[in-house]
Amino acid sequence: MTNFTLSCPIPIDQYPNVLLAHGGGGKLMQQLLERMFLPTFGAAKSIPHDSAVLTLPRDKIAFTTDSYVINPLFFPGGDIGSLAIHGTVNDLAMSGARPLYLSVGFILEEGLPMETLWRIVQSMQQAAENAKVQIITGDTKVVDRGKGDGIFINTAGVGIVEHDLVIAPQTVQPGDIILLNGDLGRHGIAIMAVREGLEFETTIESDSAPLASVVLELIEAGVKIHCLRDLTRGGLSSTLNEIATSAKVTIHIDENVIPVREDVQGACEILGFDPLYVANEGRFVAFVPQESVDKALDILRSHDQQACIIGQVTGTSQAKMGLVTVQSKIGASRILDMLSGEQLPRIC
Repeated sequence: MTNFTLSCPIPIDQYPNVLLAHGGGGKLMQQLLERMFLPTFGAAKSIPHDSAVLTLPRDKIAFTTDSYVINPLFFPGGDIGSLAIHGTVNDLAMSGARPLYLSVGFILEEGLPMETLWRIVQSMQQAAENAKVQIITGDTKVVDRGKGDGIFINTAGVGIVEHDLVIAPQTVQPGDIILLNGDLGRHGIAIMAVREGLEFETTIESDSAPLASVVLELIEAGVKIHCLRDLTRGGLSSTLNEIATSAKVTIHIDENVIPVREDVQGACEILGFDPLYVANEGRFVAFVPQESVDKALDILRSHDQQACIIGQVTGTSQAKMGLVTVQSKIGASRILDMLSGEQLPRIC
């Protein structure tokens, strides 16, 4: 594993902050590329060009893109850099793909401290190394002071699909069992605590993590996965509603079995949030047929003991939209609607 240092490779005494000239195509931009980005991402020996040429081992690939505008840039359990890597890797994993290559686009605000940028760049490389992906191409732009909120990051990812499964909402069937890979709500509450200066008895850390390895383990073990979805913006509720609508099915879950840490539950009660709607960055649901449940659950629990069965696809929906219901903690059944907006903006 690569050893990292917090000593910034661009002399702070010369350029302690990002300047507009760092995105202008001249010497300062070249310095930023050659001293910070290319060596950190392992591309120092490559020939600078407008695109990277890849030789893929298979014809079937997955491709995704995402942008990250999170506030604050650093939070317990991660930062905008590691989050950008994890989020893109996880989007590929939800298609059952093995992530291989990423691109990174930086939009930097004039005045961003170079040390801040260096910390983020190092974090991205460490996250990429842990997720077994390579950052192979990218772009940098600098905007006027006050126009960029420090740093925005855009990523795109390519992965290979090495199986014949169709992992998508349209494959979901009545009778499918819904599995969850761990506890809910930590990412959203971790962001909110830092953003609003809230202090709890314990520090709530984000669950941000790459998910490709556990997904590939499920596939390699022969689990017949019908659908996967990570629980980011809108949390579990929005995810299930999106799948129910796409597949035109009815879904029923049991709130009593869904794991939520006590400190997260307490924070949600104080802030007026429902954990079922709070964003996560290391959690996903898997829709699998009954015969694959035991094997899938054993694999998920080898990564996180809180993995569990949370519900089932109960039938097809006669309405244009699907339907999700939840058995509440008081025993009543209610409709689990999708949010009309966002509980927590700027969480990724």
